[in-house]
Amino acid sequence: MRSSNPVMTSLTETSQQQNPGYASEAPRPMTVDDVVTKTGITLGVIIVAAAINFYLGTMNPGTAMMLMLVGGIGGFITVLVASFGRKWGSPAATLIYAVFEGLFVGGFSFVFANSTIGGSNGMALIGQAIVGTIGVFIGMLIVYKTGAVKVTPKFTKILVGLIAGVAVMALANFLGALFFDFNPLRDGGPLAIIFSLVCIVLAALSFLTDFDQADRLIRAGAPAKQAWGVALGLAVTLVWLYTEILRLLSYVQRN
Repeated sequence: MRSSNPVMTSLTETSQQQNPGYASEAPRPMTVDDVVTKTGITLGVIIVAAAINFYLGTMNPGTAMMLMLVGGIGGFITVLVASFGRKWGSPAATLIYAVFEGLFVGGFSFVFANSTIGGSNGMALIGQAIVGTIGVFIGMLIVYKTGAVKVTPKFTKILVGLIAGVAVMALANFLGALFFDFNPLRDGGPLAIIFSLVCIVLAALSFLTDFDQADRLIRAGAPAKQAWGVALGLAVTLVWLYTEILRLLSYVQRN
């Protein structure tokens, strides 16, 4: 079973190649506690780095924006290295990603915090986005645990295709905005609202495949260090979901 999250997919494939049956090579098999602990540490680092860059923004907005750019690019590169460079399960790769992505999230949030959108304070939108992200995460965990939605190979294949399509559209929109001042997917209009809604739904569904992949690794007795890879995969989805919810809230307030 493949996951829609490339980090989680690489994690499973490598564990299968290096540890058939996940037998004696691992000093200790991965547990739910390992996943919870490593994910908590990863999110903690993201929050601290985000808070630091957010605070820097109050003193030097230019520096915060520069660090946001560095964080976004660095986080993307780190995920690619972790996914395809045999670095999954590495605490260093996961924590480096957390620092980069924290800088990005802090700068991204600062942009909204210092704006009055549709008469609403930006900080209120950030709080709503955080609550919304936590709510979606808990909701999808309940959906997975109750089996309300089954994670099948067909489900995963469709989800991967949809996410790939969204990624291509986002890249095309970015290039259009950069070179032609054409930004229909991020300009706050009706199409931008629809696009963010689609991204939120896909991010939420990605949690199901992430949970399923983590569950399979635990039941198969994967090495405990692979919990760092699970944490990275979940963090990627959480950050994506948060940024899209915050964008959507800002669009709705403007309209």
